[in-house]
Amino acid sequence: MGEILVGTCSWTDRALVGSGWYPVGRRDAEGRLRHYAERFPVVEVDAAYYALPAERNSRLWVERTPDGFMVDVKAFSLLTGHPTRGAVMPDGLPADARDPGVLDQVWARFSAGIAPLRQAGRLGSVLFQFPPWFRPGARAEAFLAESARRTQGWSVAVEFRHPAWWRPERAEDTCALLARHGMAAVAVDMNRTLPSSIPPVTPVTSPRLSVVRFHGRSAAWGTGSKEDRFRYAYGEDELAEWVPRLRTLAERVERLHVLFNNCCADAAVRAAETMTRLLARPADGPCAPATAGVPAPGPVPAPRSHRPPSRARLR
Repeated sequence: MGEILVGTCSWTDRALVGSGWYPVGRRDAEGRLRHYAERFPVVEVDAAYYALPAERNSRLWVERTPDGFMVDVKAFSLLTGHPTRGAVMPDGLPADARDPGVLDQVWARFSAGIAPLRQAGRLGSVLFQFPPWFRPGARAEAFLAESARRTQGWSVAVEFRHPAWWRPERAEDTCALLARHGMAAVAVDMNRTLPSSIPPVTPVTSPRLSVVRFHGRSAAWGTGSKEDRFRYAYGEDELAEWVPRLRTLAERVERLHVLFNNCCADAAVRAAETMTRLLARPADGPCAPATAGVPAPGPVPAPRSHRPPSRARLR
């Protein structure tokens, strides 16, 4: 069984810092990360979506975390087709993704910013979270091909936010597309009743990595403020639904990242703590999570050339 790493999508979120989860004496930048890394083995740098990551910060993240700690980095907004504020662009460059020269410079800055993580073996993956208007088609496939060329040699995970990618009639083609580029598919948990809801499928498109991101199940997804969209506290029964699916995913990949993005107050870290505890229970026996009556959509099949070596360690 592959290694399961559970963590959250931020450790610096203002609501988390203000929740009291960080103890007195460990609320500065260094103390927060050290405290977090003593409790979880992986984190996602969500801030890299809003501003290009800096080499200095990446070096500090390596220095302040133990060996084996993994960092997933969310791709900068311009690189995934999202609107980008001119104020965060380097050297006064225009926020114009259609300009090849601008793209070359932004890609170079992004690559340099995460280089210390890559060199230290700490870069778990680069997350490409595409916007809701990024729908299947020739233009999207060309964009993915270009992204794969730019990220050759990196571990890349892709989260689609247009539900058409994972509809039954399209899912197999989506798996084949990502597998062709060596990209890991991201499974999501979210509110399942909205027109924009992504189904909770668990596709495997890379033998190296799978990622599951828990966004919470707020009914305000896609319409409310950030706080409204992500204000959700998972119940233990809701997390227990996912335990057998996560174990199945871990049997098919070398490493599985389970990340909580319900980032209001301490909801994400509490959910991550609960999921870690649930996964540590024996898979069989009286302490196994109850799943009777829980709808469990099966994994979407994906082309596979081989099975990864089994590793039984759970984190």
